[in-house]
Amino acid sequence: MSDGLRSLRWIALFMVVAGTLGLGACRDAGEGDYLNVSGKIFVFNYRIAQATYLLTLAKLRPLPDGAMLETTFENPAGGDPFIVRQKIWPMMDKITVESPPVKCVKANREYKVSMRLEDPKGRVLQMIERKMISDTDESVLPDKPLVVGPFYDPNPDKGSTDSPAPACPSS
Repeated sequence: MSDGLRSLRWIALFMVVAGTLGLGACRDAGEGDYLNVSGKIFVFNYRIAQATYLLTLAKLRPLPDGAMLETTFENPAGGDPFIVRQKIWPMMDKITVESPPVKCVKANREYKVSMRLEDPKGRVLQMIERKMISDTDESVLPDKPLVVGPFYDPNPDKGSTDSPAPACPSS
């Protein structure tokens, strides 16, 4: 094989590889998901006797300015789900979503979380649904916060049992 033909083959191979990479870059820049769930956990904060859902999301590509994320968390105690709406700033690479405090979290039970990413006009850009399972039961939490206030002062009321425990579903 001549050197000229060999050079032509290398050039052709280079152009095919470059073209393929170029097409992949175009796809990533214009289509597909905006966010990916990179972490999900139930947080049991025994100091304040509170449990919450916590999710982290990684941004896969640029979002429009003014994008909103609406996250709906199943209520472990039954009743209406918890809904959290937050603006997503364009410069954020990682996004954290935390639920309000929840009650009645049971170990090894699935809880549904759904996220809806919207552009500034309310048009849905992406939907994400996940199931979350806790490996810990809410029973690890004390009945009352152990500390109060911004300086984590001991709770003078921690020995009191004034508030009854919530009635949790049996499932």
